[in-house]
Amino acid sequence: MRPLSRVNTFWLTGFALVIVMAASGAPSPLYVVYQQRIGFSATTLTAIFAIYALALLVALLTVGSLSDFIGRRPVLIGALAVELISLVLFLPATSVTWLLLARAIQGAATGAAMGALGATLVDSQAPGSQLGTLINSAAPGVGLAFGALGAGVLVQFAPAPTTVVFVVLIGLVVACLVGVVFIPETAIRQPGGWASLRPQIRVHHEVRADFYAALPVFIASWSVGGLYLSLGGSVAGSVFGLHSHLIGGAVVAAMAGTGAVASILLRATSPARAMTLGAGTLAAGLAVTVVAIDTAQTATFFVGTVVAGFGFGASFLGGFRSVATKVAADDRAATLAAVLTISYLAFSAPAVAAGFASTHIGLRDTALIYALAVIVVSLAAVAAQALAAGRRRAASGAPTAPGAGGCPEESYA
Repeated sequence: MRPLSRVNTFWLTGFALVIVMAASGAPSPLYVVYQQRIGFSATTLTAIFAIYALALLVALLTVGSLSDFIGRRPVLIGALAVELISLVLFLPATSVTWLLLARAIQGAATGAAMGALGATLVDSQAPGSQLGTLINSAAPGVGLAFGALGAGVLVQFAPAPTTVVFVVLIGLVVACLVGVVFIPETAIRQPGGWASLRPQIRVHHEVRADFYAALPVFIASWSVGGLYLSLGGSVAGSVFGLHSHLIGGAVVAAMAGTGAVASILLRATSPARAMTLGAGTLAAGLAVTVVAIDTAQTATFFVGTVVAGFGFGASFLGGFRSVATKVAADDRAATLAAVLTISYLAFSAPAVAAGFASTHIGLRDTALIYALAVIVVSLAAVAAQALAAGRRRAASGAPTAPGAGGCPEESYA
């Protein structure tokens, strides 16, 4: 059978990225079911979340750039095969040990897949197109929303939800794995594969300044993701009295899905402006969320979630585009792995800390402190973008464009 065309490779890779992210988001609405069946504490639940994040980060730091050296396809085949093993392990999960094992293997598979999938998308996009970077920024939101909401629906209405969810995902991952076998290789093999396995964050010098300027944006946007994925469903139940299993998935879907919509709507916006708009919207959405939690207003909570989700999508789109479109193909996976490493550190570390804190000061107060802290980081991201814009103007000698709000229009080819 002939290799897939460039166009088919592009869309298959985008679909696989959505499915990998859906698989990572699907267990979130199931945790409450596992807690009831197995009987474990909130601290144990935090440990299950933490081991996934730790395994994902280790994979990003070690094999995240491997596809730059041995090719995209071998890494993708291996990562999807390991993802399949993790989903199979969820089926007999009747103890905390099984859950920890399945989630750890899933984290490693997700970390290995994300850098290679993202690089393949950019490799195979049409010349002059930025559709690959758009899908890279939108796919996490689409996948998390699809996985969390789909799992929530199955938990609420389907028989044997902890089996059905993973059977569906196994079928989808198998389809992706079969497709990836037939994609053409988009990276040139080069020496240095073994050396690339040393844990490191490697950013090419061409995009280092852009990467540092976008750091507060990556931290702010993915901290919001961690807030809603770790505490969103629990806050909906304990603060607002919404105990339906579907609600946990709906909260994640409202945040992540709106983020995907923002990525699409702002696809023509310059990276600097998208980051500034996104970080400001993040702060505004979280401020609304703080008011909602403090006053126990359900409708306001969902309004804040949607606004914060828009900021999440806009800011990550801008940050991702600011580096992904400038780096050469032979450094692309390494740079994307660095972006994802910072993003998932911001996603996981505060969420794990919040999980432990909630057992001591309560879920409501933990959520309020978490949200206020991310508001501060979001405002710092806005300030960082204003400083970066000032440095660019000073370097080029160009005045600020009227109405640009400190962020002149730029071209990222």
